[in-house]
Amino acid sequence: MLVARKDLLVEWRSRVALNQVLPFAAIVMVMFAFALDRLPSDGEPLLESVAPGLVGLAALFSLLLLVQRTFSVEAEDGALDALRAAGVDPAGLFWGKTLALAAQLAVLEALLLVAAVLLYGTDVRLSGVGLLLVTWLAATGGLAAVGTLYGGLAAGARGRETLLPLLLLPVVAPVLIGATRAVEAALGTVGTAVTDGWPWVGVVAVFAVAFGAGGTLAFGPLIEE
Repeated sequence: MLVARKDLLVEWRSRVALNQVLPFAAIVMVMFAFALDRLPSDGEPLLESVAPGLVGLAALFSLLLLVQRTFSVEAEDGALDALRAAGVDPAGLFWGKTLALAAQLAVLEALLLVAAVLLYGTDVRLSGVGLLLVTWLAATGGLAAVGTLYGGLAAGARGRETLLPLLLLPVVAPVLIGATRAVEAALGTVGTAVTDGWPWVGVVAVFAVAFGAGGTLAFGPLIEE
C-alpha cells in the first residue's frame, strides 16, 4: 500500500495522466470517430457496432504511456534501486505498482466509456450493467498486472520506449479480445445477449490471475537483472 500510495502521489503532483495521457486517449477516440463514421451495407451504424473494441484499443494505447511513465520515473531517479536496497519485498513492490496503475487505468477506462456513449451513440442497457462492471474490474486488473510485469522487464533495457510495445501488445491480446466481446454483450451490440459475455469475462479473469501470480513470483528476478 505504501508503494501504491507513492506512485499515486507522484502522479497527483505531476498531473501527467491528467495533462497528457487523458488528452491522448480523447484524441484517439475522436480520430476513430472520423475514420469510421459511415454506414455499412447492413445499415447499422459502424461506430456503434465497433465501439467496445475502440474503447479497448484506446485504453491499451494509454496503458503503454502510463507504464512508460511509471518506470521512467523509477529508472531516472534511482528509486527502484533504492527500494531494493531498502529491503522492500519484490512481491509487495509488484502489487503496489499494479494497484497504482490499476487505479489510474480504471478512471481512464470509465471516461473512455463515457466518451464512447457521447461520440459513438452507444447505449448502455440496464441488464448489462453488472456484466460491464465485472468486465471493467477484470480487464483493469489484467492490464495493470501485465503492464507492471513487462514494464519491470523493459525498465533497464536500452530502447525501452520501443521495446515495451513489442513485448506488451501481443501478450494482452486475450484481454483485449475477451473484454471487447464481454462489453459487446453488456451493451447489446450486434444483437448479442448478456449471457454471451460471461464466458469471455472468465477468460479475462483467468488471464488476470495468471499474470498476477506470475508477477508475484517473477518480478524480483526481473528487476534484479
